[in-house]
Amino acid sequence: MSIATMVLGTSGTGKSTSLRNMNPAETLLIQVVKKPLPFKSNWKSVNDGGNIYHSDNWESIIKAMQKTTREIIVIDDLQYLLANEFMTRAHEKGYEKFTEMARHYFDVITAATNLQDYKRVYLLSHTDVSEQGQVKAKTIGKLLDEKITIEGLLTIVLRTHVINGQYVFSTKNSGSDTVKTPIGLFDDDHIENDLMAVDKAIKEYYDLKQAA
Repeated sequence: MSIATMVLGTSGTGKSTSLRNMNPAETLLIQVVKKPLPFKSNWKSVNDGGNIYHSDNWESIIKAMQKTTREIIVIDDLQYLLANEFMTRAHEKGYEKFTEMARHYFDVITAATNLQDYKRVYLLSHTDVSEQGQVKAKTIGKLLDEKITIEGLLTIVLRTHVINGQYVFSTKNSGSDTVKTPIGLFDDDHIENDLMAVDKAIKEYYDLKQAA
């Protein structure tokens, strides 16, 4: 069972930037929305022998996760997996399509937790605020929220913040969000916005080792 971690945050608070120290040789970046990275790097498309794969198709994303030999997988802009399918199917009548979209989203998350034991998957997503004022992973409305509580499928949920000009991850639940981490994984309520450091901590905490 692989370790899947969700990283939540509003646009511009450092989700994608947190990848800056990750080794592209060890990391597959799946971009649901194709866009330039917000930092200088030698990362390039898999079509050019690199580590960036672009797709908003749930089946293709699952196949890419299962096929890669890289230890670390990052899915950026996960919320657009739902939004793009919603727009593509906007002409369809009835509510059945929402159930199907929820299932596709669920299947991607499930696949992220069912890879080889040593693999880590990071799911980067925008946030939304519920009617109760809780900050949560963004979907596309009540019909899907009734079917999916995505954070409930995961053990680790981080959230990006900008505090006094510093970009950080929160590791503890504020009482009004869905942040959670295992006891002892992180000592501080806020840690540096560095997904490589997070990955190192998770690897050590769970004693993850690739089979020889």
